[in-house]
Amino acid sequence: MPKTFYLTTTLPYVNADPHIGFALEIIQADALARYHRLLGEEVVFNTGTDEHGLKIYRKALENHEDPQTYCDRYAARFDALKQALNLSYTNFIRTTDDHHTKATQEFWLRCFKNGDIYKKNYKIKYCVGCELEKTDSELVDDKCPVHPNLKIELIEEENYFFKFSKYKKPLLKFYKKNPSFVVPGNRLQEIKNFVERGLEDFSISRLKSKMPWGIQVPNDEDHVMYVWFDALINYISTLGWPNDEKKFKNFWPGVQVAGKDNLRQQSAMWQAMLMSADLPASKQIFIHGFITSDGQKMSKSLGNVVDPFELVEKYGSASSPRVGTDAVRYFLLGALPPDDDGDFSIERFEKFYTAHLVNGVGNLTSRILTMIEKYCDSRVPDGKAEDIGHKTEEFWKRFNAYFSEYKFDEIVKLVNGFVAELDTLISEEKPWEKIKNGVNIQPMLYQLAESLRQIALALLPIIPETAENILSQLGIDADKLDILEKEIERGKLKSGAKIRKSGILFPRL
Repeated sequence: MPKTFYLTTTLPYVNADPHIGFALEIIQADALARYHRLLGEEVVFNTGTDEHGLKIYRKALENHEDPQTYCDRYAARFDALKQALNLSYTNFIRTTDDHHTKATQEFWLRCFKNGDIYKKNYKIKYCVGCELEKTDSELVDDKCPVHPNLKIELIEEENYFFKFSKYKKPLLKFYKKNPSFVVPGNRLQEIKNFVERGLEDFSISRLKSKMPWGIQVPNDEDHVMYVWFDALINYISTLGWPNDEKKFKNFWPGVQVAGKDNLRQQSAMWQAMLMSADLPASKQIFIHGFITSDGQKMSKSLGNVVDPFELVEKYGSASSPRVGTDAVRYFLLGALPPDDDGDFSIERFEKFYTAHLVNGVGNLTSRILTMIEKYCDSRVPDGKAEDIGHKTEEFWKRFNAYFSEYKFDEIVKLVNGFVAELDTLISEEKPWEKIKNGVNIQPMLYQLAESLRQIALALLPIIPETAENILSQLGIDADKLDILEKEIERGKLKSGAKIRKSGILFPRL
């Protein structure tokens, strides 16, 4: 039975169109999922949409729509990212799904049974944008720093609460026992500091008379569940919990990918909820940064939000949409720091595209295959599997290490370095001059072709369509590849195989 791997993104709210920030998260997750499949693991890759709460309810009312109709329209928009960004997720869960509703109610009952849910009157300051309670210390000029355009609201009513305060010591003990639970390490320290300061019980319901758009609280017709309590449970309901115990145990716990604004919810609130329901904690949480635009935070009011659909369409074409998709994937994975904020601009994007895809991967592929076409009758030449100016074993050791550490930019740098080494070697060795002088260049061309195969394998999780295209040109069927450990062996490229050279991989702008 193959090893299993479970991976999930957060679920974006369906109150606006997909933006480049979520594209970053889901592409990072997709690269991880594809990598683990290459390791021969059975992967469940989950994403979806968060569809309850006050923010969405108000948006639906503004649009004069039924909340479910509103959610259906936006959920389809997020699901369309699968084709636009060439994503390989296996599960697309919606928090309005019937199974999720039932799973969430069962989760509530387990926490209630364990004495962690109670009812009380309360008064709080609330940010509708975050769907979170805010303390005075978290506000700047009495506004939420994440949503400064929204007015902080005062809410006073009777709600159910979760005994978050009960889990200060268990959470700190868990963090100490699992020092790599949150990556990068500074984010783990951040959440530890937050928990050490003391935890406040948080509201997990809303009065149905004021905000009806939510999952019904079990045994109380007057309340619906608070959106965060409901949404977090998707990570296990998507695995069939609590009905499909076998699948749940096979895949949970899993890895979660989330933005830094989700740190508290994913690494503290959710983990305390799991402890309350007597379920295992998540395996690991990778926290990524935000994307800025020319140094400014992206926002609709500034008009600098980047639409991933438009970006893909602009740099692709009707005949080759892959170019736009892989250009976006390569930039988001390679040009931005995975664990900190990174800046996007069209100028940076185009420079990166030209330097590393046009003049890098694309140019090298063309140079090698053109020489084989010209000097070897479009057949893989005779040769031995030897490293030429590049230590393949060290390359793959670093490649695997970077994936385990979520260092996507380092993976891209590693590939770009391999490409540059081969380009330099070709320019220095000048095989076209050697053949004029009677030198047998077939061994060199074989080694170049074999090195190109290695590069294509490394690109499979990053820009999969381009990688499969390169392999196809080398006469290799990507659908018939073995696990990565076997594929990276030198000499897998068979002499005499037909080379099928195609057009330019990445056209100049």
